[in-house]
Amino acid sequence: MKSAVDSLLKDAVSRGDVPGVVAVATDAKGTTYEGGFGKRVLGQTAEMTPDTVVWIASMTKAITGTAAMQQVERGKLGLDSPAREVIPYLGEVQVLEGFDAAGKPRTRKPKRDITLRHLLTHTAGFSYEIWNNDIIRYQQCMGVPGITGCENKALTTPLLFDPGERWDYGINIDWAGKMVEATSGRKLGQYLKDNVLGPLGMDSTAFFISPGMRERLARIHHRGPDGSLTPDMALEIPQQPEFEMGGGGLYGTAGDYAKFVRMMLNSGRSDRGDQVLKPETVAQMSKNAMGDCKVCLLKTAMAPLSNDAEFFPGIEKQWGLSFMINNTAAPTGRSAGSLAWAGLANTYYWIDQKKGIGGVYATQVLPFADTKALPLYYAFEKEAYAA
Repeated sequence: MKSAVDSLLKDAVSRGDVPGVVAVATDAKGTTYEGGFGKRVLGQTAEMTPDTVVWIASMTKAITGTAAMQQVERGKLGLDSPAREVIPYLGEVQVLEGFDAAGKPRTRKPKRDITLRHLLTHTAGFSYEIWNNDIIRYQQCMGVPGITGCENKALTTPLLFDPGERWDYGINIDWAGKMVEATSGRKLGQYLKDNVLGPLGMDSTAFFISPGMRERLARIHHRGPDGSLTPDMALEIPQQPEFEMGGGGLYGTAGDYAKFVRMMLNSGRSDRGDQVLKPETVAQMSKNAMGDCKVCLLKTAMAPLSNDAEFFPGIEKQWGLSFMINNTAAPTGRSAGSLAWAGLANTYYWIDQKKGIGGVYATQVLPFADTKALPLYYAFEKEAYAA
């Protein structure tokens, strides 16, 4: 595997497909491949290495979901209890029905309560502005900021449908993070450090970029219309946020995230033997939890940030408690029933519990589902299975 994957990633960097890339493959026992190639910032000398820190963005969601499920295990949260019992605002949020002649939003009360299950499966009715023009219009009309500014007001967008009726990707797990804070009495970052990241040995993963992490930080690059890549030295999640973004605020390394992947391969047990989740909780998180709802194409509303995005078009996908699940085998070799997701700047992971392997891939490129970075991830995954 080392020879094949090294060659694959080196060639991609030399062609200019990505500025730099790190990939890690693992089985339940430990790392089977680790490599880094290219530059952390184009035009600078620092090399992309396995300990490079990146914005993992929505790969944060599975970690926050783990924290929420720990609270379920402890009897502090209920999967199917009204979320308003923990966060009263979630009993006040309205469904957007459209806009009136003056351009003001028309809303109504939802038909049923939002639950933690809805939030963890993205079926509550929330969306993201990146993939929904109605949310952009609502934000502009009501003065609601974008989610990545980590202002509490950013979480005040309406539902687009009644909870439980379909899937739409959005701010759901930010609210799950708020529920963890409410029931634990701790800020989300501190809770994660004490209960998830610390026990897993994920010492280079946090909302706050420590000086040691910053020394190893890669910067996000924008792909221009001509395919060229330009680094953005200013784009960074706020380091003194109003709320710690459980849906996408973490920075970390691919090697750290592989420890999380291994925990899910080992029925909730960390590398050093700590039981982070009960085996039955891991099993529950790893199966469809959204009924007949299906994952669908994310149609971009903000082309500089995302392309249209869907993993393995034509393969039916559903959602477990924090993870996308492919219902049939994928062309890379990924088994039916595997878990996966991604981060906005083209970071990706998968967890194949049937075959006992998984992997993490990280570059720092926008838009999401990049025409060069995403195929390279698939090619890496295919090599991991071939080995």
